[in-house]
Amino acid sequence: MELKAGTVLDGKVTGITKFGAFVALPEGKSGLVHISEVADTYVNDINEFLRIGQELKVRVVSIAEDGKIRLSARNTSGESRPAAQPRQPRAAAPAPTVRSDAAGAQVVKEDSGNREFEDKLKQFMQASNSKMSGNRLFEQQKKSRARRR
Repeated sequence: MELKAGTVLDGKVTGITKFGAFVALPEGKSGLVHISEVADTYVNDINEFLRIGQELKVRVVSIAEDGKIRLSARNTSGESRPAAQPRQPRAAAPAPTVRSDAAGAQVVKEDSGNREFEDKLKQFMQASNSKMSGNRLFEQQKKSRARRR
């Protein structure tokens, strides 16, 4: 059987490294499934997806001139991968509510459906401002010490 890009084969995992897994193919050949080609999701630890001795279907991605075979364990059903779906536009943010306070000044209040995010953002901004003011104070003290010398 001649190997060419796009061919789907049955293989057996013979070795696992940080960057991928070596797979034994028919006719005594072997190839590498890079960690990015193991699953359709992010793979931090390849051992969560593959084990030595495990049999799996692989697709030949390419064959280099030096004979190295690049494999993929993703989308081995024989069909081409579907095109990426375009993202749906976000729904428009709700219109701000404009009211008058007791003194007659207009107060704009935005009504957001995602309060949790806004709360986290507010906490982050408070912590950031606190750190920045601490840094400014440190710089001022450093400058005043330099003037004394």
